[in-house]
Amino acid sequence: MKVSALSLQNKISPEDFAPLGSDHFRDEKLETEEIGYWKASWRRLKKNRIAMFALIVILILLVFAFIGPVLSPYTYDQQVRGDEGLWPCMAHPFGTDRLGRDILVRCMIGTRISMAVGIVSAVIVMIVGSIYGAISGLAGGKVDIFMMRLVDIIYSVPEILLIVVIKMIISEPLQNLIDNTPSLKGLQRIGPGLIAIFVVYGLLYWVGMARIVRGQILQLKNMEYVTAAQALGCSKGRLIREHLLPNCIGQLIATVMLQIPSAIFTEAFLSYLGIGVSAPMASLGSLASEALNGITSYPYRVIFPAVLISLIILSFNLFGDGLRDALDPKMKKA
Repeated sequence: MKVSALSLQNKISPEDFAPLGSDHFRDEKLETEEIGYWKASWRRLKKNRIAMFALIVILILLVFAFIGPVLSPYTYDQQVRGDEGLWPCMAHPFGTDRLGRDILVRCMIGTRISMAVGIVSAVIVMIVGSIYGAISGLAGGKVDIFMMRLVDIIYSVPEILLIVVIKMIISEPLQNLIDNTPSLKGLQRIGPGLIAIFVVYGLLYWVGMARIVRGQILQLKNMEYVTAAQALGCSKGRLIREHLLPNCIGQLIATVMLQIPSAIFTEAFLSYLGIGVSAPMASLGSLASEALNGITSYPYRVIFPAVLISLIILSFNLFGDGLRDALDPKMKKA
């Protein structure tokens, strides 16, 4: 059915072409809510039930490690006479060792040591690796080639051997420094072995982070906003600090979360070999090592530390995977 031009002209009036006032848009609402990057990431993370369950387990372990020893009636080095070698009971839920020390509070302290080592080591790796990778990626050319070849060399260094060597080198000087410096008396409890682990993480374990950050910087440095910042005279240091690294923050956080369980496992393994914390300070690895002598008679002594180590590493791995998928959905595995 065709509409004549005359009838169409009669239906259109000059008021139909009048500009709309601001009141016309006041009552209109957007159909979709505008959300930022972090809010969208949090929503994606909440949908991952496995990651959220792992987060709850991590929070429980943090309470267990940092609040539990305060509430316990025993200390990690307290020897209760008459309670030597007890199986789990009401007074000692995890039992006692051959010296009458409560295994529950020692597992709490061991969990604290493991989680502190994981978090501190991951922060060291993030700081050193992100700065090194950002400089390498932004510089490019021969500087980038030289820095990446240095990374390849560091990759080939055996970490465990270096930790043993560094401990042998710094043990005596560090012990003398701690004994002669009142402000460092607190380090006497953890011993030079644990400090050697931190040193090696600062020297070696940042290379993986450096490669990841370098790859991100190579993608970002040709973006328009980076070119505009350079045209305005922005220095390279400020460009890395204010423009490049903030745009890699999601990848950095996800990588750090996956680095924590690796550091925890390394510390537990070294403490199991007797290279970690110094006695009587407890670590989950040292607790498992001490329990081997009586594993047939007192299996609970090795079961509790082993379960805690597995639970910590599994929880951080699952949460790290979920966090990686939430912060960068394009990286989600098919």
